[in-house]
Amino acid sequence: MQQGMTRAERRAATAARILEAAQEEFGTHGEDGATIRGIARRAGVDPSLVLQHYGSKQALFTLAVRPAVDLAGDDIPTHLAEVLQTRLRELPAPTRALMRSMLTSPEAAAVMRDYLQERTDNLARAMTGDHTELRAALMVSSIFGITIARHFLELAPLMNVDADELALLTENWLGSLD
Repeated sequence: MQQGMTRAERRAATAARILEAAQEEFGTHGEDGATIRGIARRAGVDPSLVLQHYGSKQALFTLAVRPAVDLAGDDIPTHLAEVLQTRLRELPAPTRALMRSMLTSPEAAAVMRDYLQERTDNLARAMTGDHTELRAALMVSSIFGITIARHFLELAPLMNVDADELALLTENWLGSLD
């Protein structure tokens, strides 16, 4: 028992540890391959605690794969270049889990679709000119495809891209969005 913590604080800490373990487990094995026992083992708790805190594997998966908020910025090309550079680095476990599961799980596909739509809507609102929604969707989809090619297909040119080289190559591509 952790001294100085209330029962509610200990419960919240256990729930957070389980959620973090679930993110890692889903990120490694996907929704189908991850198990409650594996999550519990990774979190250092009894499997019954996983279900007590989250109810079901599906409910835990839905929480575990919520995408992190991207970098914010007023300058659209700079913001998108930062997002792209972030996506070329190691993916956070929740993002990896969601992307690994989205083609086989309708729930994961819905979470990803909603997230991409939100990113598209936000980007379109910040753009000017014609066809802002379509242009935004093309940019979001392109970064999404690059993420898949880098982290899941291991496309050779994207595996060891230098950040400075990437910035130079994407400057013109992203500059047309203002």
